[in-house]
Parts: sequence; C-alpha cells; structure tokens
Amino acid sequence: MQPIFAVGDIHGQLEELHKVLDHIASDAEADAPVVFTGDFVDRGANSAAVIDTLMQGQTEGKPWTCLMGNHDRYLLRYLENPAYQDPETSRPLYYTDPPIGGDKTLASYGVDTDPRRWPEDIHKDALAAVPQAHRDWISGLPRIHETDEHIFVHAGLRPGVPLEEQAEDDLVWIREPFLSDTRDYGRLVVHGHTALQMPELYDNRLNLDGGAGYGRPLHAVLLLGRDPLLVGAFGRSSL
Repeated sequence: MQPIFAVGDIHGQLEELHKVLDHIASDAEADAPVVFTGDFVDRGANSAAVIDTLMQGQTEGKPWTCLMGNHDRYLLRYLENPAYQDPETSRPLYYTDPPIGGDKTLASYGVDTDPRRWPEDIHKDALAAVPQAHRDWISGLPRIHETDEHIFVHAGLRPGVPLEEQAEDDLVWIREPFLSDTRDYGRLVVHGHTALQMPELYDNRLNLDGGAGYGRPLHAVLLLGRDPLLVGAFGRSSL
C-alpha cells in the first residue's frame, strides 16, 4: 500500500497552494507522490503563478501528477476562440464572465480585462501574454490517473461506462448521475469539481473540492489505501 497525497481544485489561490505544499513537506510521508485534481486557473488572483509553481515542481523531479480540469481546458479553448462557450456550463457564459473567472486568470498574466475594452483586443493581448509553455503544459495534462486502489479524475466518471471508454467531457465536467451513484467502482474515485465546504468521503468516492475557488481553504489529504487523512498545520486529522 503506497501512500499518496491528493490536492483539490486550486483556482489561482497561490498562497493556499503554498500552505498545502508546506503541510505535505512537514508530513512523515513527504516524499510520497502528489496528485492535483485540476482547475488550477480562474476565479483566484494568481493562476499564472500557480501554473509556474506546479511546472517548476515537476521540472525539479517532484512526483507530482496534475490532472486537467474543466477550467484549465476552458482557458485553452478561449485562446483558440474568444467567443467559445462550453456547452457543459449551466447557462451560456463566456470565459471572461465572472462566474467562470477567466478574467482573473488573464489579469494574472498582465492582460487588461476591463469589460469596457473590446473583447477582440482582450483576446489579442491574451494570446501575446500567456506563454506557449503554459499552453503546452495544460494541453498535455492527463485526464485520469490510476493506482491499485484509486482512480483520480477532475469531475468524476459516467456510471456504467468502462474506464477506457470514459469521455473527456465527463471526466472534466460531470456531476449527475455520478454524484448520486452509489456503486462500487472497485477503487476509490478521488475527484474535485463540485465545491463543498470541506472535502467529504463517501462509500465509493472522495470529493476534495473544499471551495478554494470561492475563497475557502485549499486542502490536501494523505491516502492510506481508501482511508483519507487531512494534512494540515497541526498534522493529520480524520475527515
């Protein structure tokens, strides 16, 4: 049974990311792998620096796996087409609309996102500001990560669909029917995407999104088999 850490949706919250990394570094299993479940950008003020931090850690050889979230994918699609609206959203929204929070991401790259500016001008500046290295890194993020005891994804799985046939839209976007599904997937499904007040363990899954995208703390857990422990300033605690 190999210990493994997991971290939920970061959403540009750089200070929270550094706190979590410090907590992990202070743990007895500090050298264990870490899986970040996606949504590194949008809503928070420091998306560019969050990506820099994760890229730098991987460059230094840290055993970090970063998964793609729907917000990460939205940034790429916005750069390809400023009028893009993801059909999976609950209502029609552009990337720079506040509920998505892409305006905060572009601002973290130095783009003037004043809504009085022409959208075409904002997009032109975004293309110049977002480094190709960041775009390539996001494009190459895996959508799923497996261990003997866990299935890590950003949003969840489509019930009844074999793992190898899961659609990307579901892996990064799904809520129902996944959230209400009680079947055993054979391994613990570890995900984020659906914001709660705190990470929560269910019989078949662990939701790590404690709402950092809405100003709440970011959390890390240490997984020992299917048993998660919160890792914080005062050590480990049960969920």
